[in-house]
Amino acid sequence: MYELRSKSVSRRAALGLLLGGVAGAALGQDSAAVSFSSPFPRPRPAGFHKRAIASSEALIAASGLSGQVSFALADAATGEMLEARHPVLRLPPASVAKAVTSIYALETLGAGFTFETRVYATGPVDAGKIQGDLILVGGGDPTLDTDMLAGLAANVRAAGITGVTGRFLIWDGALPRIEQIDDQQTEYAGYNPTITGLNVNYNRVHFEWKRSGADYTVKMDARAERYAPDVRIASMRIAPRDLPVFDWDAGQGRDEWSVARSALGNGGARWLPVRLPALYAGEVFQAVARQNGIALPKAERAGGKPTGNQIATHKSPPLAQMVKEMLLYSTNLTAEVLGLSATLARVGARGAEAVTLKSSAAAMNEWAEARLGMRHLSLVDHSGLGGASHVSTSDMVRLFAARGIEPLIGPLLKSIAMPDATGKKVDPDHPVRVFAKTGTLDFVSTLAGYVTGPDGRRMAFAIFAADLPARARAKAAGDEVPRGAKTFNSSAKKLQKQLLARWGMFYAS
Repeated sequence: MYELRSKSVSRRAALGLLLGGVAGAALGQDSAAVSFSSPFPRPRPAGFHKRAIASSEALIAASGLSGQVSFALADAATGEMLEARHPVLRLPPASVAKAVTSIYALETLGAGFTFETRVYATGPVDAGKIQGDLILVGGGDPTLDTDMLAGLAANVRAAGITGVTGRFLIWDGALPRIEQIDDQQTEYAGYNPTITGLNVNYNRVHFEWKRSGADYTVKMDARAERYAPDVRIASMRIAPRDLPVFDWDAGQGRDEWSVARSALGNGGARWLPVRLPALYAGEVFQAVARQNGIALPKAERAGGKPTGNQIATHKSPPLAQMVKEMLLYSTNLTAEVLGLSATLARVGARGAEAVTLKSSAAAMNEWAEARLGMRHLSLVDHSGLGGASHVSTSDMVRLFAARGIEPLIGPLLKSIAMPDATGKKVDPDHPVRVFAKTGTLDFVSTLAGYVTGPDGRRMAFAIFAADLPARARAKAAGDEVPRGAKTFNSSAKKLQKQLLARWGMFYAS
């Protein structure tokens, strides 16, 4: 505010200047050595407050992250690029790929689209029994669980059915069978299940163990909120070894697991992938049907697309709700089912047998280039689980800033909590708001979506951090949680929020 013209200013005189020019002059003789250019404060130059905001490069340097950091930031309304770093560098998007899949499915299938799981009867009902077969017909619903199958069984019972004279058949041909999403994952990763047209509990089985004296009791069940029937299609054997922690063999019509005794401790639980999802769904339906007073024989696979009289149906939530939950919980199976279903809707007559996960992802890549101008996109699946997928941050920003996309995807993205000044606590009143999709693989951390500054300016952004050599070494070692991966990812997430805070404040008017 004031210019000091003398080095011999007394403490009292300086205090006087802070209190006001006139009062300062009366403080003593030293005040005579003080002058000022104007009694009024000088206006700060435009953007003066931004000088204290650290640059993006300074934040990246301070993070100490190994590998590469790429970002792009654009005005969401105009698409004008505001800031970028290696914007065309192709890196694994991890689960940020689900944002592409979401838009692909919403534009192809529609926000109100639903999946249906049906029960057919091939003959009339006499004295409570179907004179023929009962068929459980999957529609691909990725959200179907044990409780929903129980509700479907209750509807069958309400139709007066207590049993069958023929067979209990299951049909899963609405979608192609995908053995696993990514063959580079550990065998026991619950987020890497088999996919078919009949999926239950995200095609996972719940494994629980408890110490019982010198031994353990184990339980394999199809757990949901209300029902948790035991299953026989997945078995567990405790093996006297240290490694591997889990091992899997394809048994005769069931998944045969073993676990290292040394890894069990006093007890615990985890989800394991199901490799025979249609038979798993059949066993679960048989169990909940029994609890509803319906006796069914062991499930068998139907030879072809079933026909008959529909006696009960279960509808999934509408697609927009499924997308919102998928983006929140990052469920891989949901993403793959939505992507496959959108591709099948586009290819039409070729049918499920002609579509693979890789070809479906390629179809989505072609759509993204034609619809959104994404030129640096090469996804190998719809969930981002495969590390061979690559995309640039400029392409992700191009997607979020494209005309008509924000009203479609914006309300479905999750809110990203911003930290306070200490960086250790969430600040619920932070002036910068972020709605985005996160992505995490070992030594890969991604974030993309929208950031809004305190003045309401909305920007589209994407931030990718990846140490691909470290990831390759981790994959070669085969560890479920590689050394250094957690530290890398936590540092990357911290940097992402620092960049977002900077951009929200720096680009505010």
